[in-house]
Amino acid sequence: MSAKIILITGASSGFGALTARALADAGHIVYAGIRATQTRNAPAVKDAEDYAATHNVALRTVELDVSSQQSVDRAVSTLIDAHGHIDVLVQNAGHMVTGPSEAFTPEQMAALYDVNVLGAQRLNRAALPHLRKRGSGLVVWVSSSSVKGGTPPYLGPYFAAKAAMDSLATTYALELARFGIETSIVVPGSYTHGTNHFTHSGKPEDSAVVAEYDEKYPGLLDDVARKLAALSPADADVGEVAREIARIVDLEHGTRPYRVVIDPADDGSACVSVVADRIRKEFLARVGLEDLLAPAR
Repeated sequence: MSAKIILITGASSGFGALTARALADAGHIVYAGIRATQTRNAPAVKDAEDYAATHNVALRTVELDVSSQQSVDRAVSTLIDAHGHIDVLVQNAGHMVTGPSEAFTPEQMAALYDVNVLGAQRLNRAALPHLRKRGSGLVVWVSSSSVKGGTPPYLGPYFAAKAAMDSLATTYALELARFGIETSIVVPGSYTHGTNHFTHSGKPEDSAVVAEYDEKYPGLLDDVARKLAALSPADADVGEVAREIARIVDLEHGTRPYRVVIDPADDGSACVSVVADRIRKEFLARVGLEDLLAPAR
């Protein structure tokens, strides 16, 4: 297997950092996209450097803030200048918020979509021209089981943003197929340990509205977090997501799965995904676009 050139967004911690290490361990040349590398996330950069040195792997970091097209363009250029191409994009960057939906301002919602949805679009616009020119490549999207599974309250804005990103991924899969570019959507469940999603989640700005909801739903946010944690087996390992992405990357062209659900809590996403995928295939057949279900060779 030849080493692939891989760029991952949101790789300072959580799924992104774990995936960067798993792919580097598999022998690939991995660029962990991290924002604020000189300040807030300098420790994450040091951790990646230490891992690369200790394990003798090609794990590198690159400044990449998905909310800035200029930053994204520079990161892509760094890889192109060094290697002449990119093989794999891992669209992982995301941000979680928790609280009553009504209490989030429109500006907060827009900022959430900017990271979870527009950030992916910025990277695609910067990198896909290079993949399309080569006629090959893979885009891995890290989605969420909330898109098709059970959805508890107080996570609405985050779920909406992940659903928008997932919808974008499903369309890109069809539009990139004739360029020979594959799409795999990896769907993690609600891992409440091993990532910083819940710990670093954003909170609504309208405290007055939050107080009104607290009267009717006292302690609900803590209850949701506790009950989600209780659904997962004690041995649920967030590293499963990273290992699955590494497995997908190593598969042969044309054999990679369109969607994979990794959900120890089993919120129903896998069942709904099976039906949704069948409907997708049947509809494309009805409109004579079956060739878009697999990448051109």
